[in-house]
Amino acid sequence: MARELMSGAASAWWGRLTLLGSIAGSAVLLFVAALQLGAQRLADAGLTDPGTTTSTALLLGHWTATLAGAVCAGALVWIVTTATPREDGRIDTASFPVHLLLERAAIVWACSATSMVVISAAAASGIPVGRLIASPGLGSAIAASEVARGWCAAAICATVLAVGVRFTLRWIGHCVALLPTLIGIVAVPVTGNAGQGPDHDIATSAVVVFAVAVAVWAGTKIVSAGLRDVVVRRRIQAMQLACGAVAVLYGVLLATLMLGGLPILGSQYGRAVLVAGVLLALVWLGDGALLLMRRTPSRWINSLSAAAMIAVTAALALAANSVPPRFTVHEFTTWDIFLGYQLDAPPNPLNLITEWRFDPLIGTAAIVLALGYLLAVLRLRRRGDHWPVGRTVAWTLGCAALLIATSSGVRAYGSAMFSVHMGEHMALNMFIPVVLVLGAPVTLALRVLPAAPNGQAPGPREWLTWLVHAPLTRFLSHPVTAFVLFVGSLYLVYFTPLFNTLIRYHWGHEFMSVHFLLTGYLYYWGIIGIDPGPRRLPFLGRLGLLFAVMPFHAFFGIATMTMTSTLGGSFYQFVGLPWLQSISDDQHLGGAIAWGSSELPVIIVVVALVAQWARQDRRIGARQDRHSDRGYDEELDDYNAMLRELARNRR
Repeated sequence: MARELMSGAASAWWGRLTLLGSIAGSAVLLFVAALQLGAQRLADAGLTDPGTTTSTALLLGHWTATLAGAVCAGALVWIVTTATPREDGRIDTASFPVHLLLERAAIVWACSATSMVVISAAAASGIPVGRLIASPGLGSAIAASEVARGWCAAAICATVLAVGVRFTLRWIGHCVALLPTLIGIVAVPVTGNAGQGPDHDIATSAVVVFAVAVAVWAGTKIVSAGLRDVVVRRRIQAMQLACGAVAVLYGVLLATLMLGGLPILGSQYGRAVLVAGVLLALVWLGDGALLLMRRTPSRWINSLSAAAMIAVTAALALAANSVPPRFTVHEFTTWDIFLGYQLDAPPNPLNLITEWRFDPLIGTAAIVLALGYLLAVLRLRRRGDHWPVGRTVAWTLGCAALLIATSSGVRAYGSAMFSVHMGEHMALNMFIPVVLVLGAPVTLALRVLPAAPNGQAPGPREWLTWLVHAPLTRFLSHPVTAFVLFVGSLYLVYFTPLFNTLIRYHWGHEFMSVHFLLTGYLYYWGIIGIDPGPRRLPFLGRLGLLFAVMPFHAFFGIATMTMTSTLGGSFYQFVGLPWLQSISDDQHLGGAIAWGSSELPVIIVVVALVAQWARQDRRIGARQDRHSDRGYDEELDDYNAMLRELARNRR
């Protein structure tokens, strides 16, 4: 027994030494690369060398913040997927060491991301950090650097996470903490190389998925290697394998876009990408082999895998601060900067359908959601259960419409024209959520997913049940809250300077798409939702809530059509579509689309609402008939129920 304890302690110490060795080795390699980074930036992009100190701080700070963010993401995912909440909602004792690691990593992430705001601004300006801090132009340098603004967002999210996890031990609190964590993880990549130059619309969407997959993968590896008492469960192994597959696939896509067909070994960027790709592939193959053999990885394997992922984050930090080869040979145009592609002809029904630019984020999500739904329905039918065909048709139609709205010519022209953008917005906010809600995905999932066996950790079915009935979900899906979000976001986005920022960057288009889709889903969930969730109004109240939106949309459309200023005018002027006669006329057309496009969704919602109302009346009537046939007095039952309620109130 003593020998086993000594062996386990030695294994734990060697595992930690492996991690420390990987960290030290990666830091040395980044320092060596920093010595050549200034010359590389001068040769590739004509930028001013900020000096060795600033270049070294840039690489080491980027790597430290990226690694800390990955640990935070991995710890949160670990807790959410493996913890067994107690009766008061707090996590179990087995997950508490992971929570402590999360608290410390969040502090490191917040500090390093905050320092990177100044360091990245200094590197972009070509000024040493010390001189920039002492100069009065620090704020201007930060505002002028897109990457520095990305680090600002990451620092804010990391600070929110560090403060939030310090004051909560609840399982649902860790679920909510995932949102700022994921935003902070993708804030810097979308403002870096992926958000610049030709095809940056595809690269931006791809780097969002890639950054999240690598962060969760690396973070769970480090948690399993750095903490002695945690157990790597099969669901963690499966998640790591899935994240690895996504990271490798999207990494190849990003490398192809950034290299532009040039030799991968001909640049510092290409060599860093090659190192990261080889390590990712090796770790993924190892994860797959262990999962196929149904073996739990030993501490040695965990340590080696975590060390490899630490080296991957270092290589990615080096690639993020190097100039991609494609940028050095490509002649940039205005459309490359603002769109990432060319639009040679005005929109018409044909090119709106054929001008496809697949969205690796939302487009892939639409396909995955459709396939997952169909597989769930097939599983129900195989075991003899019935699922309404209408719900399947509604969900499939919604996913197909989501794919078309975000990956076809509708998105390509919507990023350059206000009128097409408004049509895309109305589809995402008013039509697609309606048919998705009618698909009842939560009800289907609860019927298909198995319940966790007694004595084992909760599974996806329990997670979904907790999320649906969580206080935050109840608040967001409350009819008043959903109505305010649905209507207020329309005016907040378009009638404030926020639209000028969001329309300029592709991540802004993705943010608007996700935001309008979610707010629309919450709003219609409370009106015609079939899934369990929000406390719904009576049918007349729901009908009134539906028609209450129409004046706000009408006023928005009229205001957009009659205003003298142009929404996003500077961006559309910079794009300068040669076949667009007037930006103002295009905005007036967009206002007309916003005004008139709400009628079809309202008709669908009214029909669905009336059908649900009639179905409920039939169920109530049938229940009353059965009650009457059994000899019960309905009025006496109501009177007794009233007396019981009065007695309970007195107590």
